[in-house]
Amino acid sequence: MPSHAIEDLFTSLSIHIKRSEYEQAVKVADQVLAIAPADEDAIRCKVVALVKDDKIDDALSVIHSFHKLPIDLGFHKVSLIELHFISTAEVNFVAGLVSTGKSSQVQGALESRRIKPTSSFELAFNTACSFIENCNYADAEQLLLAAKGIGHETLRDEGFVDEDIETELAPIAVQLAYMSNRSYVDIIKRNLADEPSLAVAVNNLIALKGYKDISDSLGKLDQLKEKDSQTFQLSQTLDAKLSQKHKEAIYANSVLLLLHTNKIDQARQLCTTLPSLLPESVVPTLLQAVVLVRENKAAKAEELLGQCAEKFPENSKLVLLVRAQIAASANHPHVAAESLSRITDIQHFPATVATIVALKERAGDNDGAAAVLDSAIKWWSNLKTENNSKQLSILMPEAASFKLRHGQEEDASRLYEEIVKKHKSIDALVGLVTTLARVDVEKAESYEKQLKPLPGLKAVDVDNLEKTSGAKPMEGKTHGRHCGYAGRIEEKRQGKEDKEEETKRSSYRPKRKDKRAAQILGSQGAVTKQDKQEAAPATSKSNQSAIKSAAAKRKSRK
Repeated sequence: MPSHAIEDLFTSLSIHIKRSEYEQAVKVADQVLAIAPADEDAIRCKVVALVKDDKIDDALSVIHSFHKLPIDLGFHKVSLIELHFISTAEVNFVAGLVSTGKSSQVQGALESRRIKPTSSFELAFNTACSFIENCNYADAEQLLLAAKGIGHETLRDEGFVDEDIETELAPIAVQLAYMSNRSYVDIIKRNLADEPSLAVAVNNLIALKGYKDISDSLGKLDQLKEKDSQTFQLSQTLDAKLSQKHKEAIYANSVLLLLHTNKIDQARQLCTTLPSLLPESVVPTLLQAVVLVRENKAAKAEELLGQCAEKFPENSKLVLLVRAQIAASANHPHVAAESLSRITDIQHFPATVATIVALKERAGDNDGAAAVLDSAIKWWSNLKTENNSKQLSILMPEAASFKLRHGQEEDASRLYEEIVKKHKSIDALVGLVTTLARVDVEKAESYEKQLKPLPGLKAVDVDNLEKTSGAKPMEGKTHGRHCGYAGRIEEKRQGKEDKEEETKRSSYRPKRKDKRAAQILGSQGAVTKQDKQEAAPATSKSNQSAIKSAAAKRKSRK
């Protein structure tokens, strides 16, 4: 048969596999093997199709029938499809041994069947669990790490998104966390002669435990201190051999544990010695600030952190962020805003700008808040990057809204106009028309023409409507509702039964399942969230006054 005929068969074979038509794929593979009995690709494709079709026994039979050929069918890849020849039954078999207390038999059972634990991430995980039961923590951790890597690759190839991959591999993450804890415990129990390694193990174990069994954690830290020292101070060996980062972490954990057990005097005493122990670090000052806040001395903490930021300008970012947080919590918005303004590499970003503006408004410094917005817009406008347009599209509407809120209509209208011209924003166009209605009615009307008309408003005679004294609400009737920019009023007439039905409906809050809930599986079941109910928009007083102002100006021109 001509070679192009075999190529056509392989094309058909590939199409069937991609379409998950595995039964047809097996038939086409058989057609190829009828022409070329030892064709390696056809054999591999047939095995893949059988496995994908859950016909494991048939796949094993095919492998066995071609065992004399020099083909490695233990593990292979066809068209980016990786296949581990291990059945679900064997994964469950290992899980069964572990759950029935027969973990010691797992390794022998796998070896007798010539199955590698890394044949699949599920099998690797189950085998690691058997190692944990046998207290073989080192091998268990290595196998769990392998399971994590295999799982990521396998699930990504199968089209899983990152969120679902994280969910599927959650059991592995949990066991790794447990393993880290167990490994540190074993190292500490062995009382290694390598003091720095022992100190790192102690500190990491304390960090993993958090605030559980604090007395035990403090006892383990005492093993690291200089014997003759009245306060906690690392031994001379550890002080000489540990890096500054390690020493900072150990001292920080010691202070935090003391505070959590209300040993404030000891924490304060330790903090007074830290500047001499860590002279080139900002951590002593941060810890002193924590103690001061605990003692309700926020102002003193703010002062101390401000001095530290000036002393260590290269490390001032963290210090100023902590200072801002403390000041905001202590109702010192001016200090918080000033702290954030000093962090040059983030001060122009929208999130930082919004925070500073809110703090300055809270402090009554509206001019300062406006200056922050103007400065950020100018900075991004002068920065010629791909990202500046996105940042400006966030900042400019906020600046326009702020200026409108504080009676700066002309500045607000200029910003809205610039947004409309650069970004073609409908929201900005509505804001522009609303703002111009206060300062330039003719210009407002010209831009208003760009808005799509609301349905049902063509028959309304605005001039006659303006001459009326306004509709009086009828007693017992429901008031009209605001419908968009034009402020259309609808009058509802309902009978008693309709009103009662309306009342019943108003108390109904439908619950909808999160779209992701059906995708999340686990021992705790699917997770659902109640969607937030959005309130219907209401006409603001500022918009009402703008409309009245526009109407008054149109009357004056007649």
